[in-house]
Amino acid sequence: MTPRKSSGSRKREKPPRSGKKTPPIAHDAPHAPELVIITGMSGSGKASVLKAFEDLGYYCVDNLPVELIPRFAEMALQSSEIQRTALVVDVREGSKLEQLPGILKSVRRMIPTKVAFLEASDAVLLRRFSETRRPHPLGTDAPVHASLKAERRHLAAIRALADFVIDTSKFNVHELRAHITERFREQAVEKSILVSCVSFGFRHGVPEEADLVFDVRFLPNPHFVPEFRPLTGRDPRVAKYIRSFPQTQEFVLRISDLLVYLLPHYIHEGKSYLTIGFGCTGGQHRSVMIAEEVGKRLHKAGYRVKVGHRDMPK
Repeated sequence: MTPRKSSGSRKREKPPRSGKKTPPIAHDAPHAPELVIITGMSGSGKASVLKAFEDLGYYCVDNLPVELIPRFAEMALQSSEIQRTALVVDVREGSKLEQLPGILKSVRRMIPTKVAFLEASDAVLLRRFSETRRPHPLGTDAPVHASLKAERRHLAAIRALADFVIDTSKFNVHELRAHITERFREQAVEKSILVSCVSFGFRHGVPEEADLVFDVRFLPNPHFVPEFRPLTGRDPRVAKYIRSFPQTQEFVLRISDLLVYLLPHYIHEGKSYLTIGFGCTGGQHRSVMIAEEVGKRLHKAGYRVKVGHRDMPK
């Protein structure tokens, strides 16, 4: 069993030592509990589909033993962090796979559950096995075409219980992931992209992971106010000073509006994580305050937001 952390996982940041301690912004939009079981033919694209669910913010597990599914569902219901889950169960389970219909019936009484069954034509599956040169999970004692025939027989009962049967014969990897994203994306999921607002100091270099970079060195610098020099942009007094200038308020408003406009387009192109850098000279005052403020506005707009301060004094 190989657990995969959701694209939304993150580390909690430490609060500053100076000034009023406020927690970093790292909010997830709430979702109703949900379990998606992905199954189907070997070579039909289950790994790619699981990755698509991961990008949608689901907690994903590959090849979970069927007897652990009820326990997994209970954990998802009890967890405050993990609610929307997806897992792959397939012929690798061997004879235990026959238990899945009964287990599925009991699990559906616990948590809303959907079954997505993936298949493809024998010709396509044979070509995929030939291209990847990987053995069929049922073993190498029989030709692949014979193993596929046996696999279809083993999965017939499960296929009959599926909520969705998806023929991947005409999909490439990117098309398949896009199809899954469109089918399972809901209004709440449309904002599932994780936005990371990072402050930094230009003297230490631009963050390599930044997708967008905004230079805020045009704002008045609190560094030249003696009482503010040892503090950071997270201190309420420093934040109030920076916010007191009209250009600050206009910049925050315009940048926030721009990002709210851009984010749906990034999501449409399949992006699940966006890093926005805000830089000032040292990364201690202006960039910190702006990253916090823009992060709050994006969270208010319904996006998942993480705020980090790369160069702020610890």
